Amino acid sequence: PDWEIICEVARKMGYNMSYDSAEAIMEEIANLTPIYGGIHYDRLDDFGLQWPCPSRDHPGTKYLHKDTFTRGKGKFHPVDYLPPAEMPDEQYPFILTTGRIYYHFHTRTMTGRSESLNREAPEGYIEINPADAKELNIRHGGKVKVSSRRGQVITKALVTDKVPPKTLFMPFNFGEAAANLLTNPALDPVAKIPEYKVCAVNLERSD
Repeated sequence: PDWEIICEVARKMGYNMSYDSAEAIMEEIANLTPIYGGIHYDRLDDFGLQWPCPSRDHPGTKYLHKDTFTRGKGKFHPVDYLPPAEMPDEQYPFILTTGRIYYHFHTRTMTGRSESLNREAPEGYIEINPADAKELNIRHGGKVKVSSRRGQVITKALVTDKVPPKTLFMPFNFGEAAANLLTNPALDPVAKIPEYKVCAVNLERSD
């Protein structure tokens, strides 16, 4: 189990992390985190317990907001629209957006070891609208070069109607086609999250 690996790594680094079971770990979580305070292995059945569950005699919270919000109504916060830090131009005419795919998790350190998942999604790719593919003479399954102001990636083209014209989608799961070589590191002013969902790129045939 993962917890045994983490304990072994910790011990080799000089910290005696001496858990002997997943139950012992859950007991520590329950002791330190009030919303999990009542969740113990001897209380778990086939359906488990839904947090918040602050004490042993608490039945668990089936619905956090079943009939109404705790303050009566939902609270919405208006925000001002901020345009992306980088928009398409003559040199980089496409918008690239990145994200996950169904078959793999993050950088595939676990899912990449699964034969069945790799069979469904064996390699990186970029999705391109048929109209753009026709204009650039890019064929389905052919190699393309995607470039931005920060780097470039060679990957496979998937021609699909799932993306609109002048918009490209690329999963970030594949190291051999690392989408974040292209993305913009500009930070959101509040959340301080990099702007992975919008950057300007160029696309050209590479085969």
